[in-house]
Amino acid sequence: MHKASKIILGIDPGTLVMGYGIICVTGQEIRLIEMDVLKLAAYKDMYNRLHLIHTKVHEVIRTHKPDCFAIEAPFFGKNVQSMLKLGRAQGVAIAAAMQAGLDVTEYSPKTVKQSVTGNGNADKERVWKMLQHILSLKETEPAYYDATDALAVAVCHHYQASSPVAAVKKGKAGGWDAFIRENPGRVKLP
Repeated sequence: MHKASKIILGIDPGTLVMGYGIICVTGQEIRLIEMDVLKLAAYKDMYNRLHLIHTKVHEVIRTHKPDCFAIEAPFFGKNVQSMLKLGRAQGVAIAAAMQAGLDVTEYSPKTVKQSVTGNGNADKERVWKMLQHILSLKETEPAYYDATDALAVAVCHHYQASSPVAAVKKGKAGGWDAFIRENPGRVKLP
């Protein structure tokens, strides 16, 4: 019997460097497909950067045909201008995913770290070490942590979407409402 595979695209949005990571999940096996960055620092015009982000996300989706799209939510900083720019980058990536018909799921940095390492305050090096362990990766040092952050978002999405809690939230498991729906003949009214 052939197990169905699911391809997940994770994005770490940025206006200078955007990371992306693609994994394939078959059963409980998680395999790295691609992990890389889009470097944007050389482009001074913000609108050109946004166009390049949209184009790259669209290209990655067309090439790998993911089933799921997950993106890291921007953290709240003190610099309002930086937050606006990051929000635009995130919005453009989300628009590309929605244009391709993908559902979008957003995770906070703390949730991503918690899912991958068990510690919501883990540093980037600890996240990378856990990803190496989870995916049996041999690389010792990543060129950009933006790429490993994006990979962590994809792995987080797999863990979050496949947890029993996610099934309950979708109404697919657990709770009396689900039991009644699935077993109408067993319900006895007084």
